[in-house]
This record gives sequence, structure tokens and C-alpha cells, in this order.
Amino acid sequence: MMIELRDVCKTFYLGESSVQALNHVNLTINAGEYLSVMGPSGSGKSTLLNMLGLLDRPDSGYYGLSDTDTNQLTDNQRAAMRSEYIGFVFQAYHLVPRLTARENIELPMMLAGISNGERHRLSSQAMQRLGIEDRAHHLPNQLSGGQRQRVALARAIVRRPSILLADEPTGNLDSHSGIEVMELIEELNRDGITLLMVTHDAVLGARAPRRIKMLDGTVDEDIIDREVELST
Repeated sequence: MMIELRDVCKTFYLGESSVQALNHVNLTINAGEYLSVMGPSGSGKSTLLNMLGLLDRPDSGYYGLSDTDTNQLTDNQRAAMRSEYIGFVFQAYHLVPRLTARENIELPMMLAGISNGERHRLSSQAMQRLGIEDRAHHLPNQLSGGQRQRVALARAIVRRPSILLADEPTGNLDSHSGIEVMELIEELNRDGITLLMVTHDAVLGARAPRRIKMLDGTVDEDIIDREVELST
């Protein structure tokens, strides 16, 4: 699923002040690519991620997913496309405290009307792949940070999305757990999922074959490292 942004702009208003979060961003991402997005706070990284995840609309410009002009979609159509094709992993996990690991993983499928049997089958597959099947009935407060991030990752990939958007996915983890989670995420990319990761960590960002640097709402650098590409 190819991603294409052309002259995408987004401005936020805070009282009488305005902030141009995205300023004529042009970006093409081919299916199966692995990108890191870096830059200082306020550079537009998170706004770009929200735009790509169909959580926000541009004020102007074109955002295409596999030649579909997402700007022309209704809110319901955007939600359906997001549910089918896009997975999210966040720094803060965003797990529901009163739900078990399995219930958290199955929640988006329940909201999408998927049958109980199919939800159970798909969640079991995802948990087995991520090594947390023995934590299925644990609540989030009974899990380590690494386990919670694995639950969040399982929830993101349970419906086999084409695109995985990760916002500081190791930010709340110790170094050992962080490396484990990154290796799992990168394994998904090798299976064909397009991976876009926002990070402040230069070492983490350097793992990606393609690295984008945001500055003042623009793509300041777009570097493809062939040596990293060949080693992955």
C-alpha cells in the first residue's frame, strides 16, 4: 500500500496564536519500507504520524493511500480504512486497565463487529507470535513494561494491517526490553508491513534504512542508507 503526500499543510490555533505543524510536506513511501522520523519537539513528527494514520485531515494538499484520495472520504470511510489497513503502537501503551491482555487485544475487533470465535483465534495467533500467550488473562498492572508493549503491539497487528505507525515505541522501556520490542517490530517489517517509527533516539532511528528529519513542519532531510538496507 503506497503512501503519497503532496503539499500537505496543517495549522493549529491556540487562542490568537497559530502553529504551522506541517508546511507543504511532500513524501512518498512505498509498500514494505521501513522509515524512522526524527526531529526536535514541535517539528511536526507526531502531526505527520496522525495524518498518515487518518486521525487528522490536512488543511490543504493531497494524501493518497494506494491511489485513494483520503481527503474525499467521509469520517466513517476513514475509520473503516484505518481499522483495516493501519496499526498503531504508542509510547504509553493505551491499554484499558480493567481488561485482560486478551481483551485489550480483541477490543478493536469487537468494536468492528468480528465474531467472538474469530477474535479469539486471531488474538491467540498474535499473542503466540509475540510470546505473551501465558499472559492472556493478566491485567495491565500485572504485566511488565515490555509485556504491556507486546500486548499493545499484538493489538496493533492482530488484523494484519498493511501499515504500522509507531510513536516512540520503546520510550517507556528499559534498554533490554526496548531492543526486544524493536526486533519484533522489525520482524513484522520483514514480513511486508510498512513501518514508520517516530523517535527522539538517534541510535534507534539509525536502525531504519530510510531516515527522515522533520524541522519546522517540513521534511528537512530524507536519507536512504543502502548499507542498513542490505543488512536488514
